[in-house]
Formats: sequence, structure tokens, C-alpha cells
Amino acid sequence: MKAITQQVQQAVSLLNQLIATPSVSREEAAAADLLEDMMRKWGLAPRRENNNIWAIAPDYSLDRPTLLLNAHIDTVRPVASWTYDPYKPFTDGDRLYGLGSNDCGGGLVSLLEVFKYLSSTHQSYNLIYLASAEEEVSGVNGISSVLPLLPPITVALVGEPTGMQPAIAEKGLMVIDMTSYGRSGHAARNEGVNAIYKMLNDLTWLRDYRFEKVSPLLGPTVMNVTVLNAGTQHNVVPDICKAVIDVRTNELYDNEEVFALIRSNVASEVKARSFRLKSSHIDISHPIVARCLSMGKEPFGSPTLSDQALMSFPSLKMGPGQSSRSHSADEYICFSEIEKAIEEYIKILDGLTLS
Repeated sequence: MKAITQQVQQAVSLLNQLIATPSVSREEAAAADLLEDMMRKWGLAPRRENNNIWAIAPDYSLDRPTLLLNAHIDTVRPVASWTYDPYKPFTDGDRLYGLGSNDCGGGLVSLLEVFKYLSSTHQSYNLIYLASAEEEVSGVNGISSVLPLLPPITVALVGEPTGMQPAIAEKGLMVIDMTSYGRSGHAARNEGVNAIYKMLNDLTWLRDYRFEKVSPLLGPTVMNVTVLNAGTQHNVVPDICKAVIDVRTNELYDNEEVFALIRSNVASEVKARSFRLKSSHIDISHPIVARCLSMGKEPFGSPTLSDQALMSFPSLKMGPGQSSRSHSADEYICFSEIEKAIEEYIKILDGLTLS
């Protein structure tokens, strides 16, 4: 227990420094500098690409499977309703308040302590720690810029806040721009072709369509029209109508497959902004999931997006804190949650055999 206490102290000390160092997405340089310097101080030989920092445990071998420990360094911008200074870490009992403390600072510092511990012990797998940038905006200079530089990854553990319960599936995201075209005219003379009316049938189809394949973990794939824009003034028939469709895919559908289905069923023009944020899933029989089950943990499906969406290999999302605290005012993490995370991560990963 003494060693764990020291690890918690080091994790909390680093987290306090990170909270005090603003790291909004695409502006993480100072926090990345801090983390890189601390890792060098601990003798971890970190490497860097943009504002992503990673380290590979000694004795790497291509003959062994590789486990990636990942959490993100960036935060969202603070909302206006904070009652504390979001960049001034504040302790109240078991709670540490500060922007990014829960999402995803607790997982970031806990996994770093776990990496340090496991790197000093013999394991049957290779180990990589990666603090990624631009996770909150799925930016091109985030994890997708780093993964091609890493050795082949067998499986990843992502330290997002889940109450240390294993999320074995995660919904994907696809944003679609839909446009209908009409012809402008004077509303008083009922001239022109109303672009809004041309889109009505498409909007109805999007509202009413139900995908056949329903995931036991993530439920159905869901489409929502979230933005609608048309018209310039009351007496002009609009010649263009634009809508934004938010699509949350389960692991039973590829984004490309869903887009093709939408395109074949609507008359309006549709364009996907990206197909890259895919749903993820890890088999319940995977060794890392089996370890979690043996500890009485309960697998679930997560509706929120993470860097898992950009991973082409199996991944598990599990970390200290609660997702409900993320992106909210007066965000906090509990010291007891960090201690529990370090203890349980080590119990799951120490001596694990990856196939």
C-alpha cells in the first residue's frame, strides 16, 4: 500500500500542474512541454509529434504483442458557469477541482504511474504510453498523426472517465451536410420553387427510419437533424435549404455503409464531412476484458466519442472519474478514484497474457 500511496502523490502532483497549465485543444504546447519534461525527469525517454507525447517501455521486441496505454492531454474550453477558477486547482476533501481533472487528467496521470510501474517489471507484452492531443476535436494533429509512428499495436486501454467500468464498445460519429435546391421568387405571387418544401420528405425519412441491426451494448444507430437553415427574408421564396445530420453509429454498421443508405433514400444532396470516426468494439472474451470480468466489473457500451474512433485495433475504454462530470462547470476528480484506478490497472495488467 505504501508504494501505491507514493504513486498517488506523484499522480496528483502532476495533475495539479497540468490543471494550472491551459491545454485547450490545438493549444496544448505548454502542457505537452510540462509532461515531456516530467517524463524525462523520471527517465522515460519520451518522444514527441506535434503536442503528442509517448514512451516505449524498455526491451521492446517485435516478437511480443503490444499494449497501448492512452489518454488525452487537451481539454474543452471552460463554460461560463464555473464558480472556481478552472485553471487554479482547488482541493475540497477528497475532490480536486479544475478543468480537465476528470476528462481526462485523472486517467492521464494514473496510466502514467501504471506505465512507470509495469516498465520496471517483467511482462510478456510490450508497453507504450501515449498522451494524445486534440482528442476533444478529433484533430488531424492528434492521435491520428502519431499512430503511424508507433510499432504495431495489439490492443489499447484508453483512460477516459468510466468509473473504472470497462466500456467494450463505443459509438462512432458521422456528420453529414444535406442541401436541397429550389428557385427564388416573390412570395406574394407564389413564384419560384421552395427549397424547404423540397427537403420535407427527406427530413421525414430521416426522422422515421429505424436501422435493423440493434447492438446489445450500444443500442440502435441513430440519426438526428440538428441544424436547419434557409431563407433570407419573409417575402422571398428560398432557393436553398441546408441541414446538418448527426449520425451515431453502433459497431454493427460502418460509417460508409450508413452514408450510402442515406444517399439512396433522400433526394437532397448529401456530403459526409468525414468517415474516420468509427464505432469501436472489443470482444468480451479478450484477455484484458476477461481480467476485468474476473474482478466483478460490468462491461457496457459508451455513447461518447474518444480517440478509440481513430484506432484500427481492439481497444477498451476504462478510467477514473465519471463521464457525467466531463465538459461541465466545476469539474472534479476524487483522489480516491485515482488511487483505485492505479491499483486496479496494475491488478488487471500485471502478468496479463495477450494473444
